[in-house]
Amino acid sequence: MRCIEITKPGPAGILELTQRPAPTPGKGEVLIKVAAAGINRPDIFQRQGLYPSPDGASDIPGLEISGEIISAGDATTHWHVGQQVCALLTGGGYAEYALAHEDLCLPIPKPLNLIQAAALPETFFTVWHNIFERAALKSGEILLVHGGASGIGTTAIQLANTMGHRVFTTVGSDEKCRRCLSLGAEAAINYQTQDFVTEIKKLTNGHGADVILDMVGGDYVQRNIRAAAFRGRIVSIAFLRGSRVDIDLMPMMLKQLVITGSTLRSRPVKEKALIAKALLDKVWPLLENSVDNRAQSRTTKNRTKRNAKNGPTIAPLISATFPMEQAASAHKLMESNQHIGKIVLTM
Repeated sequence: MRCIEITKPGPAGILELTQRPAPTPGKGEVLIKVAAAGINRPDIFQRQGLYPSPDGASDIPGLEISGEIISAGDATTHWHVGQQVCALLTGGGYAEYALAHEDLCLPIPKPLNLIQAAALPETFFTVWHNIFERAALKSGEILLVHGGASGIGTTAIQLANTMGHRVFTTVGSDEKCRRCLSLGAEAAINYQTQDFVTEIKKLTNGHGADVILDMVGGDYVQRNIRAAAFRGRIVSIAFLRGSRVDIDLMPMMLKQLVITGSTLRSRPVKEKALIAKALLDKVWPLLENSVDNRAQSRTTKNRTKRNAKNGPTIAPLISATFPMEQAASAHKLMESNQHIGKIVLTM
């Protein structure tokens, strides 16, 4: 099979198109002929040598795919050959064939195509678990999402908005602000020209954010503490500005805040399977019932009009697609931070 290898830690140019034998499914696994694979920030970190594959995982990058099951290992009971699925992986997605545990496969929501479906697993698992399970966002609470134009951010905005929550976000350009507003954010703060702590306090009449989803880290940690509401929850899922910070504990204690974080890739299959079941029960119906699951191809103006007429919608927002042999270009686009939504490889 054709696949993309990380030949050594370094810039995007070190990604190499190579040939390997197709893997063989083991107990509880399925072999998927990959149609498309989502690009995620951990793929960049892995390429840079900062985020190695967990023990037993493929060293080929790629954490989410869509495609067709072509064979199954022993004790596989949920799926059969010929079914189309999207799947969460621990690695191996940048390839023509990939293994997935059967419990981490999900049916493709009926309105979506395979490219859209490849953008679902890593982002929706991450958003659902961290916002709705770990941070336990409740009805009437306020959510602040940093990096609102990212794949995670656009998913978080749409999902929280569809479920009736007030959502605010930070992004790095006026164009990204406009796009996030079209997705359902109540307000979008341009961190290049505005202080998000000041703005979120103004926008919430001094209340602050009950839940903050942070992928920035660094100096944002202390600022998140200032922006959080009393008994707020701050969830860290990445650290683009650094993982080591000095913070003043006093405001955290006075506000009775919870600061937590998580990673997804290294979690046991049983834990991730519970998230998969929650998504299937609570989120997949929202995707299938959405009035406009082709929204990523529409203009911001048209999207806003449809939202106003029909209510909130949810669909993966696809920024760009690249053939597998152009994986380096896909990585460069992600590192430029010029994309809005997901970047997807096609096989």
